[in-house]
Amino acid sequence: MTPLQHAALTLDPAFAIAEVDPRLYGSFVEHMGRCVYTGIYEPDHDSADGEGFRGDVAELVRELSVPVLRYPGGNFVSGYTWEDGIGPREDRPTRLDLAWKSLEPNQVGVDEFTTWARRMGSEPMMAVNLGTRGIDAARNLVEYANHPGGTHWSDLRRRNGVAEPHGIRLWCLGNEMDGPWQIGHKTAAEYARLAAETAKAMRRVDPSIELVVCGSSHQRMPTFGDWEATVLRETYDLVDYVSLHSYYEQRGADRGSFLASGANMDRFIESVVATCDHVRGAGQHSKRLNLAFDEWNVWYQARFPGEDNLDWARRPRLIEDEYSVVDAVVVGSLLISLLRHADRVKIACLAQLVNVIAPIRSEPGGPAWRQTTFHPFALTSRHGRGSVLRVEPTGPTYETSWMGEVPVVTATAVRDPESGAVTLFAVNRSQDSQVALDVDVRALPELAVGSHLALFDSDPEATNTADHPDRVTPRRLADVKTADGTVTAVLPALSWNMVRLGSAQG
Repeated sequence: MTPLQHAALTLDPAFAIAEVDPRLYGSFVEHMGRCVYTGIYEPDHDSADGEGFRGDVAELVRELSVPVLRYPGGNFVSGYTWEDGIGPREDRPTRLDLAWKSLEPNQVGVDEFTTWARRMGSEPMMAVNLGTRGIDAARNLVEYANHPGGTHWSDLRRRNGVAEPHGIRLWCLGNEMDGPWQIGHKTAAEYARLAAETAKAMRRVDPSIELVVCGSSHQRMPTFGDWEATVLRETYDLVDYVSLHSYYEQRGADRGSFLASGANMDRFIESVVATCDHVRGAGQHSKRLNLAFDEWNVWYQARFPGEDNLDWARRPRLIEDEYSVVDAVVVGSLLISLLRHADRVKIACLAQLVNVIAPIRSEPGGPAWRQTTFHPFALTSRHGRGSVLRVEPTGPTYETSWMGEVPVVTATAVRDPESGAVTLFAVNRSQDSQVALDVDVRALPELAVGSHLALFDSDPEATNTADHPDRVTPRRLADVKTADGTVTAVLPALSWNMVRLGSAQG
């Protein structure tokens, strides 16, 4: 019999962190691999609509409920000429994409993507090229996308068949500009000046836009911390968010450390918040800067041969990781980390949406299906809306080689302000023990009934494939018990869990 451990937490509406910004559940579409071509867009597919976008993929995208989609990169944007992707498709040039050593046909551009994203219920989060280009291209793109008409670029948009402005509100000032791999890589001082002047010009075209400035590409960068401080000293009053990027993978047989990825994300977020607040205090700024965690996921980078080892190709199969139960549990724990910091993390983008380290996979001319990671994301996006409650689980811990001692159970809770219902998200990191989680709900006496969904499996390496798309799905457990102001649910070993608590009438 599986051993049983015990953990506990308290739910109290008086202790709230923040309202969830729905954009916390964003994703990312980059012109990389098969994310766009044979991912979201495949005109010859049986399900394709009149614009060439796959209907089967679109159905799954809507199920994910992603309020924002970052586009068109990523590394791709640092060599991108956005004008190549507008106008008649037959006149668009094919270019060399130096970021991913691919041939880019430009059949999808700002007009097609923005229109498609809105059909998906998503707002575009547009990145501008501050690698090979700069202020002029950025301000022109804002004019093309957002100005009503009567100017060169806005009238060109109208001639291209888009009469009304796209009204893109959220813009990224480049991508990972601290990375030596980035086309047009810059020092912090160089990037800070360019980002500041670009921000000023873009806001003169449209003062209503929100801007995201590049933070470090990841927390292992030798300039991490110093980069953010230098960039923010120059741009603090000109931008609204600073970006964070982080990817996680299991290294060797050390699954215990991999399961602790959420603890590392917590530390990363808190470090960037500290830098933002230091710059705020030192510069005597009045506003508080928030965070856009606009690239995050599980990515087995050790399996990727690197850009230098790729051959030039159209829509190559790049980093199409197949995700296991373990990966899904880690993704669920990372979502918990983002929610626990909802007071400062307002935007987050799971990278990427389709095929490229993605929750959705598709085959050219074939099916589309949900990866294991699809499920915790879709369910958290759907039910994790409202006020995040501050919960501090107590219970067993275990030792990792990476993060030291970490709790076996990580959890958060979100309360619906209208119904009063609470959704509890919890991960059991133990690989061999169930955990009985006692939830003190005395401050919420109306919570009388509950339901429990869990993602786990006897084979933690089980995956979903085109032939077996539903091998791994969440299971409904009939184990939620309520007595004397305490709700108890048993979390299976190595599992992601969603416990929904409501009133007897609701």
